[in-house]
Amino acid sequence: QVQLVESGGGLVQPGGSLRLSCAASGFTFSWYAVSWYRQAPGKERELVATITTADSTNYVDSVKGRFTASRDNTKNTVYLQMNNLKPEDTAVYYCKAVRSARNFYWGQGTQVTVSS
Repeated sequence: QVQLVESGGGLVQPGGSLRLSCAASGFTFSWYAVSWYRQAPGKERELVATITTADSTNYVDSVKGRFTASRDNTKNTVYLQMNNLKPEDTAVYYCKAVRSARNFYWGQGTQVTVSS
């Protein structure tokens, strides 16, 4: 069956780094763009980064220069390298694989907490 599974979240101090993974199964992953979203308590879900099927990337301004999205289609996995983390990066991070407006899948989320 179709699955998207995020991993790599955790507790990190300000200035630290984490690498999130989004592992896909049950569909042709290379045909899908993948976006990372995050949702902090009491806030709306926010688009953070997107990596296309051609490996083009886009980022929200608040993470530019700190976060890097990449993909390895041989492993059906997309990564989000997060450096110089700030307390305001604290959120549940989700990946979404998208082929069209009606053809997409969400992962279950992974918690990232940035705190001293």
